[in-house]
Amino acid sequence: MNAFGMPIGRLAMRRVSHGLGRRAMDIIAAFLGLIVLSPMMTLIAMALLLEGGRPVLFVQPRIGAGGQLFRMYKFRKFYPRCDAGGFALTLANDERMTTVGRFLAFSKMDELPQLWNVLKGEMALVGPRPESLPFADCFRDGYEAVLQYKPGLFGPAQIMFRHEALFYPQGVEPTAFYKEVLFPAKARIDLSYYARRTIVSDAALIVRGVFIVLGMAVERPGDT
Repeated sequence: MNAFGMPIGRLAMRRVSHGLGRRAMDIIAAFLGLIVLSPMMTLIAMALLLEGGRPVLFVQPRIGAGGQLFRMYKFRKFYPRCDAGGFALTLANDERMTTVGRFLAFSKMDELPQLWNVLKGEMALVGPRPESLPFADCFRDGYEAVLQYKPGLFGPAQIMFRHEALFYPQGVEPTAFYKEVLFPAKARIDLSYYARRTIVSDAALIVRGVFIVLGMAVERPGDT
């Protein structure tokens, strides 16, 4: 049982070393990012306060490397009255999202506070996306190997599934579809990439991911 009150012994496993070079890159980039982007983050915080009040940040336990839990930070996309422990997925045209929240979801600027998670060492610039607790049971049948790697902001699966909310077909229960289709697809992409990653390939993913967010690069399905 950990600080979040969840038994995670069955998820605990050996971590692959993140490496001093990658950690140095994470620290420098996260520190500079927080400084350079602080005016934009301040404007986002003010917009959220004016639109719906507090809280500005959405804080949620996520499953990190080795199955350890940590508190992940994001800008709030939903109305404050929405239950943080409610439906675990964000869908297209989600009625819980505010006007500012829709912009943040589309631009991915809701993830900027995760630079603090990177600076703290809980996340990396490049790594698998950290899953929320309702999807802990997805880490089985070989997919638990994803937990060897520190979760990150950028990665091949994040690029391919950047607009994940649009992947859910009508008439299909979203949670079941995520567990049976989307999560395995993302896990296979991650395991294929992180087993052969290099610092150069990680840097290329960061650059490509930033360009895609800025609308300066084309997302190419299947190119990981």
